Amino acid sequence: MNECLLILSVILLYGGVILACRFLGKDGLFGFSVMATILANIEVLILVDAFHMEMTLGNVMFASTFLITDVLSENYGKASATRAVVLGTAGSVMFILVSQMWILYIPSSNDWAMPAFQTIFSNTPRMVLASLLVYLITQMGDVWLYHKWWSWTTKKFGDAKKGLWIRNNGSTLISQFFNSLLYTFFAFFGMYSMGTLWSIVVSSYVIFIFTSLLDTPAVYICRRIHEKEVRKAEGIVQQ
Repeated sequence: MNECLLILSVILLYGGVILACRFLGKDGLFGFSVMATILANIEVLILVDAFHMEMTLGNVMFASTFLITDVLSENYGKASATRAVVLGTAGSVMFILVSQMWILYIPSSNDWAMPAFQTIFSNTPRMVLASLLVYLITQMGDVWLYHKWWSWTTKKFGDAKKGLWIRNNGSTLISQFFNSLLYTFFAFFGMYSMGTLWSIVVSSYVIFIFTSLLDTPAVYICRRIHEKEVRKAEGIVQQ
């Protein structure tokens, strides 16, 4: 069941990014990035066993944010990708403030949800603060690496469009390694044994390897969608 759900999550989230790109363009990708960042901070609290590994949820959700910055870098430039990171960070800050306000309320005698909220969100500040720091480091690093790889592929192939799979995977695989390592130790050190921590690091990165490789077709599809929209807009202008 867990393995099937993870595969379904990849299809759902990557498909969602493509749909956001197709119907809402850059603004849709910004909105999806904020949503995915907030949801990933909740999902990551859950530990599951899948593919013979112990892992946190949130890996696929976080992976979708790296897909979004790569799509934005490819189609709209470095500034747009950086803006998505800033918006995701701002969304996380707002989330941590609002979620901490929830558990300060005195519940009604008929309330049944507050104990569950207190259990979940009492650990949220540490998780989200760790996520904010790691998200900024790794996402800014991903954007920087993407454009470094782009300069290299342009020189290598003599064409700015070629080598997309190299810059996509080259940037994401490196940044995702540091994402797995830094987030696990910042967020969970002292909560789990060292063996569990390293198990989470390894399993998270293994998942990220597969999600990074699987997001390459999505980047190509989004670039094709963008190019089609640009040609359509140019045709309207010429008319």
